[in-house]
Amino acid sequence: MRAHERREVALSDPALPPLREVIARHGLGARKSLGQHFLLDLNLTARIARAAGDLEHGTTIEVGPGPGGLTRGLLAEGAAQVVAIEKDPRCLAALAELAAAYPGRLEIVAGDALNVDVAGLGAPPRSIVANLPYNVATPLLVSWLGAIARTPDCFANLVLMFQKEVADRLTAAPGTKAYGRIGVLAQWLCEVRPLFDVPARAFTPPPRVTSSVVGFYPRPHPLAPARLETLERVTAAAFGQRRKMLRQSLKTLDVDPAPLIAAAGVPETARAEELDVVAFCAMARALDETAGGWG
Repeated sequence: MRAHERREVALSDPALPPLREVIARHGLGARKSLGQHFLLDLNLTARIARAAGDLEHGTTIEVGPGPGGLTRGLLAEGAAQVVAIEKDPRCLAALAELAAAYPGRLEIVAGDALNVDVAGLGAPPRSIVANLPYNVATPLLVSWLGAIARTPDCFANLVLMFQKEVADRLTAAPGTKAYGRIGVLAQWLCEVRPLFDVPARAFTPPPRVTSSVVGFYPRPHPLAPARLETLERVTAAAFGQRRKMLRQSLKTLDVDPAPLIAAAGVPETARAEELDVVAFCAMARALDETAGGWG
């Protein structure tokens, strides 16, 4: 959407009460048990929405909208259809008011996103844009990566907020301290880009850490052939004992690690953080062949 078009959309947006007023009126104190930190800075929510690109077509999926701060940003930036998945029943009335202000553009799904087939929501192209609850951010991402492994074009992109420490792991390169299992899985299926940091003071209540927004852009094909389930096993074994050499850490797979390491083309004395994504895929294929055939 061009800048002047965004301004036209903003001018036509309904007058909405301040988010702090909405939170007070509905008694929406953030709950630590749900990993809630509400983002109230509308400049930041607009920036996150714009980071997802053109949302005028298809479906934008948001997880954990809370009182609707980012939801407002998505709608104001021209998202044609937003599907918001909210687990906390206290937030549903506030979101219903927002849906009434944007007739036909906001659908609310009450439930746990871990139990929702997000890849089947709405019409494609689908984007996921979310300030993820910290306590379920990684499991949610892994489930969406599984959907991409099965159907690479199920999502156009994902723009997600994590604790900065998690974001650093997702974007880390081999040979760095932050490089690990979740980064291998994400980079195998997507181009992963760090976008920008969000300071703790932007949230209510402020978390103890800085947050980061990360963009995921699914590849037409994974970096190398592998089965997701096997790649998960191999990376879990390798990084589960990351200080040990592969010839030792891979023994938890209950197979001779030598053929797996040879397939990766690295010495048996190598450690997990030294291998790139393609090498891990080679080990996963070798493990499948050892277990009875891959493909």
